Amino acid sequence: MKIIAVIPARYASTRFPAKLMQDLGGKTVISRTYEAAINTSLFDDVFVVTDSELIFNEIVSNGGKAIMSIKEHESGSDRIAEAIENLDVDIVVNVQGDEPFINKEPLEKVLEIFRNDTENKVDLASLMREITNMDDINNPNNVKVVVDQNNFALYFSRSVIPYPREVNVGVRYMQHIGIYAFRKQALLDFYSLPMKSLEASEKLEQLRYLEYGKRIKMVETSHVGIGIDTPEDLEKARLML
Repeated sequence: MKIIAVIPARYASTRFPAKLMQDLGGKTVISRTYEAAINTSLFDDVFVVTDSELIFNEIVSNGGKAIMSIKEHESGSDRIAEAIENLDVDIVVNVQGDEPFINKEPLEKVLEIFRNDTENKVDLASLMREITNMDDINNPNNVKVVVDQNNFALYFSRSVIPYPREVNVGVRYMQHIGIYAFRKQALLDFYSLPMKSLEASEKLEQLRYLEYGKRIKMVETSHVGIGIDTPEDLEKARLML
């Protein structure tokens, strides 16, 4: 299998504009993320795909590979799909551009799903972790996922799922961690299919895959990514170097 990582990188950000071009120990955040993806040695190639000439030039001028988006895109999946449409690749991993401290272990777990999927039953693989704090469970910014007995996703929601009508029945609440690995065809299918009501309601692109019958295999992890969403996050990241 040919496996690549793609880092979708928008310049604009509601909470922290231009965050990917901020300085992090003498390099930009996006450069740190790109190098971290390379350094995992998990990928045959790594690309940044962006709508910004500043980000494009930042990567290319430092010897990296970048692709300019042709169209405006609603989601990271759309942006990646356009970029990889004509690339010879089997598995595409979406790496978040604002997570410069990439942990290799959960990525290995996700890729192992495809290596063991000899019957091609898995269209996507992603990560989840258990959450037990009720504030975290009730927080709509924490996307929850419920799975079947084989860890295929049944549904994702910003709401509390399952609803705790009965307590003490062994329910575990699982938070979705937004690292995805896609089969190329699943990604291209997503790109060509219109948004349906569940995705529009929850504003969760993974629901489009489920609504169209794609199978998402979830992998449990204890890893918590370190993302840079605010100036305060950036200051914390600088202390970690």
